[in-house]
Amino acid sequence: MVFFFVSNIKDEKGVFYQYYMGRDKTENEDLIKYGWPEDFWFHVDKLSSAHVYVRQSADKTVHDIPPSVVAECSQLVKENSIEGHKKESVDVVYTPWSNLKKTGDMVEGQVGFHSDKLVIKVKNVEKNKDLIRYMNYSSLNDNDKMTSNKDDGYTSDDFM
Repeated sequence: MVFFFVSNIKDEKGVFYQYYMGRDKTENEDLIKYGWPEDFWFHVDKLSSAHVYVRQSADKTVHDIPPSVVAECSQLVKENSIEGHKKESVDVVYTPWSNLKKTGDMVEGQVGFHSDKLVIKVKNVEKNKDLIRYMNYSSLNDNDKMTSNKDDGYTSDDFM
């Protein structure tokens, strides 16, 4: 089951950022398959971890992701990495979904990149217990949300 998170951070239109996370290689494979061009993929660098996707407006680039959103996604992938969870700090990489490269010889859940120039690295991500607690609280188990209508974003009215 793919996990769906609603951030407490809003974009310029007042819509809360939405995150999708696969906890194992099968769920990660579903996320690879059903990603949208406006999705951005996060992963612990050089370790096995959850895949986390943040959905942005179609006109946004990888450089438009707010630092607070990068921090939340980085915490999710660190927390959901068997090895990374135990380490004091990890590096996290993120890139547009369209930059993910999947070939037939790759194992389930594994990806490469079309261009390393589109990959951004966040160095030395340390665990933030308060942020993890909030993100776990905001988790919704909603497989249908990943592939649902692009106009179905959450607004502040959904949480009032």
